[in-house]
Amino acid sequence: MDSTSAALQSLKLAINGYFRNKEPWQIVTITASSVLASVWLWEFIFQEESVLSRGKRKFFKLARLIPAVAARIDKEMENINNTFEHEVITRTQGTPYITSLPENGKNDKEIVEMVEKYLSLGDYKWSEGYVSGAVYYYNKNLIKLLTEVYGLASYTNPLHPDIFPGVCKMEAEVVRMTANLFNGGPLSCGTMTTGGTESIVMACKAYRNYAFERGIKHPEIVLPRTAHPAFDKAAEYFRMRITHVPVDPVTTKVDLKAMKRAISRNTCMLVGSAPNYPYGTMDDIEAIAALGRKYNIPVHVDACLGGFVIVFMRKCGYSIPPFDFSVPGVTSISADTHKYGNAPKGSSIVLYSDPKYRHHQFCVTTDWPGGVYGSPTVNGSRAGGIIAACWATLLHFGLEGYVNATKKIVETTKYIEKGLREMNGIFVFGTPVTSVIAIGSNDFHIYRLADALSENGWNLNPLQFPSGIHLCVTYMHTAEGVADRFLSDVKKFLDVIMKNPKKDVEGKFAMYGMSHSIPDRSIVGDFTRFFLDSIYYTPSQEKANGSKALV
Repeated sequence: MDSTSAALQSLKLAINGYFRNKEPWQIVTITASSVLASVWLWEFIFQEESVLSRGKRKFFKLARLIPAVAARIDKEMENINNTFEHEVITRTQGTPYITSLPENGKNDKEIVEMVEKYLSLGDYKWSEGYVSGAVYYYNKNLIKLLTEVYGLASYTNPLHPDIFPGVCKMEAEVVRMTANLFNGGPLSCGTMTTGGTESIVMACKAYRNYAFERGIKHPEIVLPRTAHPAFDKAAEYFRMRITHVPVDPVTTKVDLKAMKRAISRNTCMLVGSAPNYPYGTMDDIEAIAALGRKYNIPVHVDACLGGFVIVFMRKCGYSIPPFDFSVPGVTSISADTHKYGNAPKGSSIVLYSDPKYRHHQFCVTTDWPGGVYGSPTVNGSRAGGIIAACWATLLHFGLEGYVNATKKIVETTKYIEKGLREMNGIFVFGTPVTSVIAIGSNDFHIYRLADALSENGWNLNPLQFPSGIHLCVTYMHTAEGVADRFLSDVKKFLDVIMKNPKKDVEGKFAMYGMSHSIPDRSIVGDFTRFFLDSIYYTPSQEKANGSKALV
């Protein structure tokens, strides 16, 4: 008898000995209790979230029950909330709030004047290239064209293809033109959406339902830590599990070995970014697609941010690793036409390599008394005017126009990157691929530089884990003198900061620095909710009456 058999025999004898003098009801009770306890312990240990993370969350939750701790947190929360509200009031100062529907409608001239006044609020000169991302192209002649196009199509709705076949044709043409740009085959297909988040959410919904069809009961997304939070939003909406894979700290690309280890029998999609939002670097799409082929898992490439740059870079003479449908295993791509596609806000594309995936994106109801109902995206009714404006933008630029714009944007990005790398006290994260440059510092808190730039009119995006800031280069930055002005200002503020590099962060970026270091992330979540609340601020009725609110 080998050692294993001997051990099993000993265990058997021990169990029999333990139950020898027990009543039948006792044996049943002990057995059932043991099984239930084992199942609970297994589920407790092997949840998606680690025991350590859950333990920390429970600890912080209990700590907040201590009166002194709760009072301190509540006080800080109130201060934060008041800070956000004060910022909104300051930004809108001198502009009365409309809190009740006017008794009589206003004339056209009044309304246009009010719109112009509202749009003039804010301190950042975004049209002069002082802002990272946000507005990707600004040309008054194009705005005039798109205003006319949108007006013509403003009452159309692709929900009714029999009534508005023309706008449906426009959407189909936008999808086909984009699929061709991303080297889609004859079966490639897709839909327009209202933005990158909806494109990503739709891909996740499609793969969740595809997983259900394949017998996967608890579909799970495996994606890099740098992937867009829209995937987390989709997981929350659709009750999908999600596993964030770490990235290489030097290259900022996804750790492929960690991604492979994260794959399970429940994995319904793998994700790579081309490029990612924080650092502008691109994951190894070919390697991720190889994992997808090996384990028969769909692969989504998120190109929402830089898709309409990266597809034209080869025509500008740049060498770019394969990232699109030319890579076997890539089954879907998201790309925003309202970013570097230069279309008005509210348009994006989600593409699939095969209609079988798009079918799982569709929502179909067959037994409604109102008739058979089907819609391709989240919305039922959709704005035909946005579709027409996007279609018109693509035709306005054409291939040559986009290639020329891409050449200027990428050249400017590389020029700024080179200038930043030559400065002491900062470093560039990874190797930017398209138009995003992220910088950090080992000598001082990088948010000090962000604050100095903000105080002097620049609006950059803060990063965390680790702390950093990034500039998303747009067509506005390609204007003469803008890149040099940015580099000059960074150098000027760096010289000041490096004289006292250990000084603490001050100004509004001190809040970012504080949130970065708070271990209880639920508190940071509350901060964020207060910030979102502040976007919808209007004064109370009493305050509104006192400030002569418009009625």
